[in-house]
Amino acid sequence: QVQLVESGGGLVETGGSLRLSCAASGRTFTLYKMAWFRQAPGKEREFVANIGRSGGGITYADSVQGRFTISSNNALTTVYLQMNSLKPEDTAIYYCAARTMAALSNQYDSWGQGTQVAVSS
Repeated sequence: QVQLVESGGGLVETGGSLRLSCAASGRTFTLYKMAWFRQAPGKEREFVANIGRSGGGITYADSVQGRFTISSNNALTTVYLQMNSLKPEDTAIYYCAARTMAALSNQYDSWGQGTQVAVSS
């Protein structure tokens, strides 16, 4: 089992920046891929970005491409999401998610509790 804790959320003006962090603990030797998702009120959960071990396999959603940067240590036990040029539509709860060796190929089997990001207009 892997436990995930997000931090770094807050309130920022349009055009500002935030850096989210995710700390993984427990059976971290099984980590294969880490991701960030977000969910705005009344909307479905949305994929933001993911990253593999040693920084490989990085993918971004089109909506954040060029503005957000995901990074991690090699073991995926510490993951960051640097968010620049923030827009009001980025307002959401941001979740850290982990795919372990036990997960199905396209599934994330560990989730954090989320951290709130609010971008004022």
